Amino acid sequence: MSLSYSTKKSLANHFHGPGGGLEVLQIAIPLFISQASETVMMFTDRLFLSKLGPEQMSAAMGGGIASFLFVTFFVGLIGYSTAMVAQRLGANRSIKCALITSQSLLVSLIAYPIILSFIPLAKFLFVKAGISSEQLTYQIPYFEILMFGNITLLMRNSVSSFFSGIGKTRIIMIANMAGMVFNVGINYVLIFGKFGFPKLGIHGAGYGTVISGVISLLILFTAYFRKSNRQKYGVSKSFHFSKILLKELLHFGYPAGLEFFLNQIGFTLMIMAFHSQGTVVATAVTIAFNWDMVSFIPLIGVNIAVTSLVGRYVGARDLETAHRSTISALKMILFYSILLLIPFVFFTETMVSLFLPAEDSYQLDQIHDLAVFMVRLIALYIVTDAIFIVFSGALRGAGDTFWTMVISVSMHLMFALSAFGMFFIFGASAKTTWIVIIILFVMFGPVLYLRYRSGHWKKKLLSGSAEDNVSGQTSIHTIN
Repeated sequence: MSLSYSTKKSLANHFHGPGGGLEVLQIAIPLFISQASETVMMFTDRLFLSKLGPEQMSAAMGGGIASFLFVTFFVGLIGYSTAMVAQRLGANRSIKCALITSQSLLVSLIAYPIILSFIPLAKFLFVKAGISSEQLTYQIPYFEILMFGNITLLMRNSVSSFFSGIGKTRIIMIANMAGMVFNVGINYVLIFGKFGFPKLGIHGAGYGTVISGVISLLILFTAYFRKSNRQKYGVSKSFHFSKILLKELLHFGYPAGLEFFLNQIGFTLMIMAFHSQGTVVATAVTIAFNWDMVSFIPLIGVNIAVTSLVGRYVGARDLETAHRSTISALKMILFYSILLLIPFVFFTETMVSLFLPAEDSYQLDQIHDLAVFMVRLIALYIVTDAIFIVFSGALRGAGDTFWTMVISVSMHLMFALSAFGMFFIFGASAKTTWIVIIILFVMFGPVLYLRYRSGHWKKKLLSGSAEDNVSGQTSIHTIN
């Protein structure tokens, strides 16, 4: 049965024009593919390492999460430059876009030694968390390698935020895909010792990850310094300190950075609680979160796209189109999430078996059964994740970062406290604890939706040009 003309016209109106589905897709698809590339890198690393033993796979997850923990505040802070760049673009002040990126690059350089200073603390926490000595043998060196390579992550985030803010996300996709291809290849060679290289195991995974990050960064810088960018955005003249822009980045970016950091603390503590329960539980929860990562991380690209579009239309004082961008993104991401339910519900056994060694043992049977249970329950919150991704991005793009932080951090800390409480106070099993965590996850998205629906974001808009204020203060004003 064919659609009527009026129905086709209605669908076209929803898809085309400012804030429509097509505009969201143009920005979101390259970012989606970019984040999917990051997912493939982490996924294949853990898949390769699982063939060397469950301890190395779990160590890669524990070390990787811990390394990312200490950089998350600055990643979130720097990432807010996406909204700032988009707002200047929307307000026809594109000459300021590169200057904002210079301030974020400055933050990256200042942050690096601070991040490295946390290495001894992390090692102490690994031991105190009760992680097995076998896992720590692999986890500590992997963690150290990633920590020293975090400077490339910070700088990539700065330049990527520029391209996300101006809506040119294809170059981010190209850079991430190139890094992914190199990472998968070099990690295979270094982990397993192919083509005459020594077998480095988890050390090889760390080195490959850092080197691939450098390759992605070089591609981004090449695009950033091309002639068209230098002329339109004043890139060549942007490398100087701007007190006003840096102050704005710190003022509005710190809630996003603090949110990211505290969320990662909550998530890391939750993982540590599960890893403290022995090899079976540690391996099962690692497998579960490997697949959770596959479903969730690509959606971060949509989150960035929503932040960019909402920021652009907020800068242009077009609240209706900012809202339309949010709803367009929500429709598409819900469709994607519903499709994801199929493998998580019907192909769970195959998904789990992919990470298990070929030989049979009683321990592997236990890991298999627990991992299947955990992966299957992930299906319950996939749609909720989608709601969270869209509305958190919209709120950040509009400058409503503080309450977004409060809501998000509260939920993540509840995850950690619940895991520790269930294990160490109530003596609950891993399955019971996982059910509680899933229930909390399901609550996450609707709370952020209620914040968005309240409309407070419409009253807390960044001024189009903080630089024009005589006092040098970033102004916030109410739109009636």
